Amino acid sequence: MLNPSRSRTQPRPTRSHPLGGMDYVDPKKKNGVVGKILLAAGLTAICILMLKQSPSFNTPSPFSQHETGVTHVLVTGGAGYIGSHAALRLLKDNHRVTIVDNLSRGNLGAIKVLQDLFPEPGRLQFIYADLGDPKAVNKIFAENAFDAVMHFAAVAYVGESTLDPLKYYHNITSNTLGVMEAMSAHNVNTLIYSSTCATYGEPEKMPITEETPQLPINPYGKAKKMAEDIILDFHKNSDMAVMILRYFNVIGSDPEGRLGEAPRPELREHGRISGACFDAARGITNGLKVRGTDYKTPDGTCIRDYIDVTDLVDAHVKALNKAKPGHVGIYNVGTGRGRSVKEFVEACKKATGASIKVDYLPRRPGDYAEVFSDPSKILRELNWSAQYTDLEKSLRVAWRWQKLHRNGYNPSMASI
Repeated sequence: MLNPSRSRTQPRPTRSHPLGGMDYVDPKKKNGVVGKILLAAGLTAICILMLKQSPSFNTPSPFSQHETGVTHVLVTGGAGYIGSHAALRLLKDNHRVTIVDNLSRGNLGAIKVLQDLFPEPGRLQFIYADLGDPKAVNKIFAENAFDAVMHFAAVAYVGESTLDPLKYYHNITSNTLGVMEAMSAHNVNTLIYSSTCATYGEPEKMPITEETPQLPINPYGKAKKMAEDIILDFHKNSDMAVMILRYFNVIGSDPEGRLGEAPRPELREHGRISGACFDAARGITNGLKVRGTDYKTPDGTCIRDYIDVTDLVDAHVKALNKAKPGHVGIYNVGTGRGRSVKEFVEACKKATGASIKVDYLPRRPGDYAEVFSDPSKILRELNWSAQYTDLEKSLRVAWRWQKLHRNGYNPSMASI
């Protein structure tokens, strides 16, 4: 029998009692949690207030807004050989420059050179991005106030294009379409497009004028022509200012020795003849391979129009300055004089002072016998003409950079 007078010797513990599917928590614990939340919220508010009072918080990036008297140029492929030289010239001319490059062919070392030369805020920014990514491209245009685009970014080796044509159609044609869509969406109305004489193919008559039919014979030339067609079709219903520059074989480097050509080692066999000559002169390769000696030319080798990169960049700057809303300008950029591969090799030997072994091999697929320009239109309309026309001198300037940059832009491998 239970004793009703018996008292508890231990106090009853405090417990939460479930009621209606809910737990009633100890009020002291609840107040502690609320206090911590309020403290965190207060600290967050203080941090936000401090940030807003910071001068840099309320000051937008100079790249994100238009500025009177300053032209902000997007340079695609600006870490590459031609693009980096163009960026250098634009910066020297006091333009604001944004470089976009995925570094698949370009060099971060070239960007570093430009950053060291122009460290002032609002002059130069580099964005690592792939033009084949539409979201990334749209984000770049959304966050920056571009006044013009110089579109250099492209794979650009004729031989490689015959081996991997899909890469060329995607990289050149599709990516140009993406750039045009972004320009249209964000009201960027000036385009300087880097095209090529390869769009002409192998014309029956020389020299090549802008009216020469475009009948490209390799995927590189075809992809570039398709990109041109996209640009021209879009322009029919647009006020965009468009300049298309079809240039010939590029040589040389910055006369002051700040930039040069540094292709990736795995691409040497597809690269420019100047790079191949320099590699042979430095002993990196066992001689120079000349492909094709049975063309219908005076010495049997291909004839090309070699344009110095400094002249080429000058043509781009003049095109930018002369670009007019609603107008399309199409120009050949060359010297107007053709030189054979054998002539080029002899000039390279003199420029380097090296005895270069030459191996003569069968033709390379997709090559054409003779190509040189008639530059009279660009002289007449843009007041441009090539100034660096001494082939040996251009090669000597480029050779000077090559000797000091045996491993490209990596200073640890430089040889004096």
